[in-house]
Amino acid sequence: MTIWLRDESSRPRRSPQLTQERIVAEAVVLLDQDGVAGLTMRKLAQRLDVTSTALYWHVTTKDDVLDLAVDEIFGEVTIPEPGADWRADVRTLVRGWRAAMLAHPWAPALIGRPMLGPNVLARTEFLQAALVRGGHGGLELAVTTRLVANYVIGAAVTEATWRRTAGAQSDGSRIAQAYPTLEASGHLDPARWDDEVLFDRGLDTILR
Repeated sequence: MTIWLRDESSRPRRSPQLTQERIVAEAVVLLDQDGVAGLTMRKLAQRLDVTSTALYWHVTTKDDVLDLAVDEIFGEVTIPEPGADWRADVRTLVRGWRAAMLAHPWAPALIGRPMLGPNVLARTEFLQAALVRGGHGGLELAVTTRLVANYVIGAAVTEATWRRTAGAQSDGSRIAQAYPTLEASGHLDPARWDDEVLFDRGLDTILR
């Protein structure tokens, strides 16, 4: 069961110098450096200068650490003051969400995990409240929330992957001959269109 659905209040804490907050902060540093595959409980314990056993008094599994780390980076997304324009509020929130995920490229691939941490829920609450002010409700609200979330996650995954593999070059002439429409549109050329422009135009299309 995800950490967000377990009652952790009664768990004993044998190491008062070690807190969940410290564990999560160091986990984010490790994830930024080495990605999800590079995060192990042993490495995390070494960074914290404790034994692996000490970690388990605060978190049960590596999955707990990942869930906490994802929620931690959502805390970097500013929740704006609600304004008169609900679309502007959604844009501000979603742009901040994208920026946070791109700053932590390991994060987008983990967003499919249970999104029940307090930072995630607070921002989802703001998103839905803005959509409600825009006249959405019921099934339409659920669909639009999912659409916006899937859009920003997909965009962040795509952009992070392109940036990570930017040095890998393909035979451009061969691609142009085989896929002329994709070549003409710039779909296969990451330098053709600015990512910010593509993202903002796509979000505007959804919000219309």
